[in-house]
Amino acid sequence: MKRAEPGWDLYRSFLEVLRTGSLSAASRALGLTQPTVGRHIAALERSLRGKTLFTRSPTGLLATEAARDLRPYAESMAAAAGALLRAASGDSEEVRGTVRITASEVIGAEVLPRILAAFRRRHPSIVVELSLSNQSADLLRRDADIAVRMVRPKQKALVARKVGKTALGLHATSDYLEAFGTPARLADLQKYALIGFDRVSPIQRPLALPVPLTRELFAFRCDNDLGVLAAIRAGFGIGVCQYGIATEPRLVAVLPEEFRLDLEMWVVMHEGLRTNARMRLMFDHLATHLAAYARRSSGPEIPL
Repeated sequence: MKRAEPGWDLYRSFLEVLRTGSLSAASRALGLTQPTVGRHIAALERSLRGKTLFTRSPTGLLATEAARDLRPYAESMAAAAGALLRAASGDSEEVRGTVRITASEVIGAEVLPRILAAFRRRHPSIVVELSLSNQSADLLRRDADIAVRMVRPKQKALVARKVGKTALGLHATSDYLEAFGTPARLADLQKYALIGFDRVSPIQRPLALPVPLTRELFAFRCDNDLGVLAAIRAGFGIGVCQYGIATEPRLVAVLPEEFRLDLEMWVVMHEGLRTNARMRLMFDHLATHLAAYARRSSGPEIPL
Protein backbone atom coordinates (compact mmCIF):
# COMPACT_ATOMS: atom_id res chain seq x y z
CA MET A 1 0.00 0.00 0.00
CA LYS A 2 1.33 3.42 -0.96
CA ARG A 3 2.29 5.48 2.07
CA ALA A 4 0.27 8.72 2.39
CA GLU A 5 2.32 11.87 2.00
CA PRO A 6 2.14 14.28 4.96
CA GLY A 7 -0.07 17.30 4.24
CA TRP A 8 1.01 20.93 4.27
CA ASP A 9 -0.76 21.53 7.58
CA LEU A 10 1.73 19.19 9.29
CA TYR A 11 4.73 21.00 7.83
CA ARG A 12 3.18 24.37 8.67
CA SER A 13 2.88 23.39 12.34
CA PHE A 14 6.40 21.94 12.25
CA LEU A 15 7.83 25.18 10.85
CA GLU A 16 6.05 27.34 13.42
CA VAL A 17 7.32 25.18 16.30
CA LEU A 18 10.82 25.54 14.82
CA ARG A 19 10.43 29.32 14.74
CA THR A 20 8.85 29.78 18.17
CA GLY A 21 10.36 26.92 20.18
CA SER A 22 7.14 25.77 21.82
CA LEU A 23 3.78 24.18 21.05
CA SER A 24 1.88 26.92 22.86
CA ALA A 25 3.53 29.78 20.94
CA ALA A 26 3.10 27.94 17.65
CA SER A 27 -0.57 27.28 18.35
CA ARG A 28 -1.18 30.97 19.08
CA ALA A 29 0.59 32.01 15.88
CA LEU A 30 -1.41 29.52 13.78
CA GLY A 31 -4.77 30.04 15.48
CA LEU A 32 -4.92 26.35 16.46
CA THR A 33 -5.16 24.55 19.79
CA GLN A 34 -1.99 23.30 21.42
CA PRO A 35 -3.11 19.63 21.26
CA THR A 36 -3.74 20.04 17.51
CA VAL A 37 -0.20 21.30 16.90
CA GLY A 38 1.14 18.46 19.06
CA ARG A 39 -0.80 15.92 16.98
CA HIS A 40 0.58 17.48 13.79
CA ILE A 41 4.16 17.06 15.02
CA ALA A 42 3.51 13.47 16.10
CA ALA A 43 1.86 12.65 12.75
CA LEU A 44 4.78 14.16 10.84
CA GLU A 45 7.27 12.13 12.90
CA ARG A 46 5.34 8.94 12.13
CA SER A 47 5.25 9.74 8.41
CA LEU A 48 9.04 10.20 8.51
CA ARG A 49 9.56 6.66 9.77
CA GLY A 50 9.64 7.64 13.41
CA LYS A 51 12.27 10.37 13.24
CA THR A 52 12.31 12.56 16.34
CA LEU A 53 11.98 16.23 15.39
CA PHE A 54 12.08 17.92 18.79
CA THR A 55 13.41 17.19 22.26
CA ARG A 56 12.21 18.87 25.43
CA SER A 57 14.44 21.19 27.46
CA PRO A 58 13.87 23.61 30.36
CA THR A 59 13.63 26.48 27.85
CA GLY A 60 11.24 24.78 25.40
CA LEU A 61 11.50 22.44 22.44
CA LEU A 62 14.88 21.97 20.80
CA ALA A 63 15.11 21.01 17.13
CA THR A 64 16.96 17.77 16.39
CA GLU A 65 19.39 17.38 13.50
CA ALA A 66 16.56 15.79 11.49
CA ALA A 67 14.38 18.86 12.06
CA ARG A 68 17.19 21.20 11.06
CA ASP A 69 17.69 19.21 7.86
CA LEU A 70 13.98 19.56 7.03
CA ARG A 71 13.81 23.29 7.73
CA PRO A 72 14.85 24.67 4.30
CA TYR A 73 12.36 22.40 2.55
CA ALA A 74 9.54 23.43 4.89
CA GLU A 75 10.45 27.09 4.35
CA SER A 76 10.32 26.53 0.58
CA MET A 77 6.85 25.02 0.97
CA ALA A 78 5.76 28.03 3.05
CA ALA A 79 7.10 30.44 0.44
CA ALA A 80 5.31 28.51 -2.32
CA ALA A 81 2.06 28.51 -0.34
CA GLY A 82 2.32 32.26 0.19
CA ALA A 83 3.08 32.84 -3.50
CA LEU A 84 0.11 30.66 -4.47
CA LEU A 85 -2.24 32.71 -2.30
CA ARG A 86 -0.89 35.98 -3.72
CA ALA A 87 -1.24 34.68 -7.27
CA ALA A 88 -4.82 33.63 -6.55
CA SER A 89 -5.67 37.00 -5.00
CA GLY A 90 -6.21 38.64 -8.39
CA ASP A 91 -6.14 37.95 -12.11
CA SER A 92 -2.81 38.76 -13.78
CA GLU A 93 -4.44 41.52 -15.87
CA GLU A 94 -6.51 42.98 -13.04
CA VAL A 95 -5.26 45.82 -10.86
CA ARG A 96 -6.16 44.02 -7.66
CA GLY A 97 -4.72 41.39 -5.39
CA THR A 98 -1.63 41.17 -3.16
CA VAL A 99 1.99 42.22 -3.68
CA ARG A 100 4.69 41.16 -1.23
CA ILE A 101 7.75 43.42 -0.99
CA THR A 102 10.97 42.87 0.92
CA ALA A 103 13.46 45.59 1.83
CA SER A 104 16.17 46.37 4.36
CA GLU A 105 15.16 47.58 7.82
CA VAL A 106 15.93 51.23 7.17
CA ILE A 107 14.53 51.45 3.63
CA GLY A 108 11.44 49.49 4.66
CA ALA A 109 10.70 51.56 7.76
CA GLU A 110 11.96 55.01 6.79
CA VAL A 111 11.56 55.31 3.01
CA LEU A 112 8.92 52.92 1.67
CA PRO A 113 5.86 53.81 3.81
CA ARG A 114 5.26 57.16 2.08
CA ILE A 115 5.96 55.63 -1.33
CA LEU A 116 3.53 52.79 -0.65
CA ALA A 117 0.91 55.19 0.72
CA ALA A 118 1.02 57.11 -2.57
CA PHE A 119 0.64 53.82 -4.46
CA ARG A 120 -2.34 52.86 -2.31
CA ARG A 121 -4.13 56.12 -3.13
CA ARG A 122 -3.81 55.32 -6.83
CA HIS A 123 -4.56 51.58 -6.56
CA PRO A 124 -6.83 50.95 -3.55
CA SER A 125 -7.63 47.37 -4.59
CA ILE A 126 -4.04 46.18 -4.18
CA VAL A 127 -2.99 44.81 -0.78
CA VAL A 128 0.64 45.37 0.20
CA GLU A 129 2.73 43.02 2.34
CA LEU A 130 6.08 44.43 3.51
CA SER A 131 8.86 42.28 4.98
CA LEU A 132 11.77 44.09 6.66
CA SER A 133 15.04 42.19 6.67
CA ASN A 134 18.68 42.87 5.89
CA GLN A 135 18.89 39.33 4.53
CA SER A 136 18.17 39.05 0.80
CA ALA A 137 14.91 37.19 0.16
CA ASP A 138 15.03 34.44 -2.45
CA LEU A 139 12.86 35.75 -5.28
CA LEU A 140 13.41 32.59 -7.30
CA ARG A 141 11.80 30.67 -4.43
CA ARG A 142 9.10 33.38 -4.28
CA ASP A 143 9.76 34.44 -0.68
CA ALA A 144 8.59 37.83 -1.97
CA ASP A 145 7.37 39.26 -5.27
CA ILE A 146 9.51 42.40 -5.40
CA ALA A 147 12.70 43.26 -3.53
CA VAL A 148 14.53 46.51 -2.88
CA ARG A 149 18.19 45.55 -2.64
CA MET A 150 21.36 47.44 -1.86
CA VAL A 151 23.55 45.12 -3.95
CA ARG A 152 23.41 44.08 -7.61
CA PRO A 153 21.36 40.86 -7.97
CA LYS A 154 23.23 37.91 -9.46
CA GLN A 155 20.45 35.51 -10.48
CA LYS A 156 19.70 35.56 -14.21
CA ALA A 157 15.97 34.81 -13.89
CA LEU A 158 15.28 38.22 -12.33
CA VAL A 159 14.19 41.56 -13.72
CA ALA A 160 16.39 44.19 -12.07
CA ARG A 161 16.49 47.97 -12.41
CA LYS A 162 19.19 50.09 -10.83
CA VAL A 163 17.54 53.24 -9.50
CA GLY A 164 20.65 55.01 -8.24
CA LYS A 165 22.94 55.13 -5.24
CA THR A 166 22.43 56.15 -1.65
CA ALA A 167 25.29 57.65 0.33
CA LEU A 168 25.95 56.86 3.98
CA GLY A 169 27.88 59.18 6.25
CA LEU A 170 28.63 59.96 9.87
CA HIS A 171 25.91 61.98 11.63
CA ALA A 172 25.12 63.36 15.07
CA THR A 173 22.61 65.77 16.53
CA SER A 174 23.51 69.45 16.74
CA ASP A 175 22.96 69.24 20.51
CA TYR A 176 25.55 66.47 20.85
CA LEU A 177 28.12 68.38 18.81
CA GLU A 178 27.49 71.57 20.77
CA ALA A 179 28.09 69.67 24.01
CA PHE A 180 31.17 67.67 22.97
CA GLY A 181 32.57 69.50 19.97
CA THR A 182 32.97 68.47 16.35
CA PRO A 183 35.82 66.10 15.42
CA ALA A 184 38.38 67.65 13.06
CA ARG A 185 39.56 64.35 11.55
CA LEU A 186 38.72 60.65 11.61
CA ALA A 187 41.38 59.87 14.21
CA ASP A 188 39.52 62.15 16.66
CA LEU A 189 36.46 59.88 16.61
CA GLN A 190 37.98 57.66 19.30
CA LYS A 191 37.32 60.49 21.78
CA TYR A 192 33.57 60.49 21.08
CA ALA A 193 30.64 58.22 21.84
CA LEU A 194 30.37 56.17 18.67
CA ILE A 195 27.28 54.20 17.63
CA GLY A 196 27.79 50.96 15.73
CA PHE A 197 27.30 47.22 15.40
CA ASP A 198 27.24 44.63 18.16
CA ARG A 199 27.96 41.16 16.77
CA VAL A 200 27.68 41.57 13.00
CA SER A 201 29.31 44.35 10.99
CA PRO A 202 26.81 45.74 8.44
CA ILE A 203 29.67 47.17 6.36
CA GLN A 204 31.11 44.52 4.10
CA ARG A 205 33.58 46.53 2.03
CA PRO A 206 36.90 47.80 3.42
CA LEU A 207 37.01 51.40 4.60
CA ALA A 208 39.99 53.71 4.88
CA LEU A 209 39.80 54.26 8.64
CA PRO A 210 42.68 55.19 10.94
CA VAL A 211 41.77 52.37 13.35
CA PRO A 212 40.31 48.85 12.79
CA LEU A 213 36.52 48.76 12.67
CA THR A 214 35.71 46.59 15.69
CA ARG A 215 32.88 46.59 18.22
CA GLU A 216 35.25 47.85 20.93
CA LEU A 217 35.13 51.27 19.25
CA PHE A 218 31.45 51.73 20.02
CA ALA A 219 29.82 53.16 23.13
CA PHE A 220 26.42 52.04 21.76
CA ARG A 221 26.20 48.65 20.05
CA CYS A 222 23.21 47.37 18.12
CA ASP A 223 22.81 45.03 15.14
CA ASN A 224 19.44 46.49 14.18
CA ASP A 225 19.82 49.44 11.83
CA LEU A 226 16.66 51.08 13.18
CA GLY A 227 18.12 50.88 16.69
CA VAL A 228 21.29 52.59 15.47
CA LEU A 229 19.26 55.31 13.75
CA ALA A 230 17.18 55.86 16.90
CA ALA A 231 20.34 56.27 18.99
CA ILE A 232 21.72 58.86 16.55
CA ARG A 233 18.46 60.81 16.64
CA ALA A 234 18.38 60.63 20.45
CA GLY A 235 21.77 62.34 20.67
CA PHE A 236 23.69 59.37 22.05
CA GLY A 237 26.69 60.04 19.83
CA ILE A 238 28.01 59.79 16.27
CA GLY A 239 26.86 57.04 13.92
CA VAL A 240 26.37 56.12 10.28
CA CYS A 241 23.10 56.68 8.43
CA GLN A 242 21.87 57.50 4.94
CA TYR A 243 21.92 61.14 3.89
CA GLY A 244 18.41 60.78 2.50
CA ILE A 245 17.13 59.96 5.99
CA ALA A 246 19.24 62.49 7.89
CA THR A 247 17.19 65.38 6.54
CA GLU A 248 15.84 66.71 9.84
CA PRO A 249 17.50 70.02 10.83
CA ARG A 250 18.97 68.72 14.11
CA LEU A 251 21.05 66.01 12.39
CA VAL A 252 24.44 67.21 11.19
CA ALA A 253 26.90 65.45 8.84
CA VAL A 254 30.26 64.79 10.50
CA LEU A 255 33.47 64.67 8.44
CA PRO A 256 31.62 64.18 5.13
CA GLU A 257 34.81 64.78 3.15
CA GLU A 258 36.64 61.94 4.98
CA PHE A 259 33.98 59.27 5.44
CA ARG A 260 31.45 58.19 2.83
CA LEU A 261 29.99 54.85 1.76
CA ASP A 262 27.95 54.56 -1.46
CA LEU A 263 25.45 51.72 -1.87
CA GLU A 264 23.67 50.88 -5.11
CA MET A 265 19.90 50.58 -4.97
CA TRP A 266 18.02 48.06 -7.11
CA VAL A 267 14.36 47.12 -7.59
CA VAL A 268 14.09 43.42 -8.45
CA MET A 269 11.37 40.89 -9.29
CA HIS A 270 11.12 37.45 -10.86
CA GLU A 271 10.92 37.62 -14.65
CA GLY A 272 7.78 35.48 -14.55
CA LEU A 273 5.90 38.38 -12.93
CA ARG A 274 6.62 40.98 -15.61
CA THR A 275 3.27 40.34 -17.35
CA ASN A 276 1.28 40.64 -14.11
CA ALA A 277 -0.45 44.03 -14.05
CA ARG A 278 -0.26 44.73 -10.31
CA MET A 279 3.35 43.57 -10.06
CA ARG A 280 4.36 45.71 -13.02
CA LEU A 281 2.61 48.76 -11.58
CA MET A 282 4.28 48.31 -8.19
CA PHE A 283 7.70 47.67 -9.76
CA ASP A 284 7.52 50.85 -11.86
CA HIS A 285 6.16 52.90 -8.94
CA LEU A 286 8.97 51.79 -6.64
CA ALA A 287 11.62 52.38 -9.28
CA THR A 288 10.40 55.93 -9.98
CA HIS A 289 10.09 57.03 -6.35
CA LEU A 290 13.23 55.31 -5.14
CA ALA A 291 15.19 56.99 -7.93
CA ALA A 292 13.96 60.32 -6.56
CA TYR A 293 15.03 59.24 -3.05
CA ALA A 294 18.46 58.21 -4.37
CA ARG A 295 18.95 61.67 -5.82
CA ARG A 296 18.13 63.22 -2.43
CA SER A 297 20.42 60.72 -0.70
CA SER A 298 23.54 61.41 -2.74
CA GLY A 299 25.18 63.36 0.10
CA PRO A 300 26.88 66.75 0.12
CA GLU A 301 29.09 67.93 -2.72
CA ILE A 302 32.72 67.52 -1.73
CA PRO A 303 35.06 70.16 -3.24
CA LEU A 304 37.89 68.72 -5.35
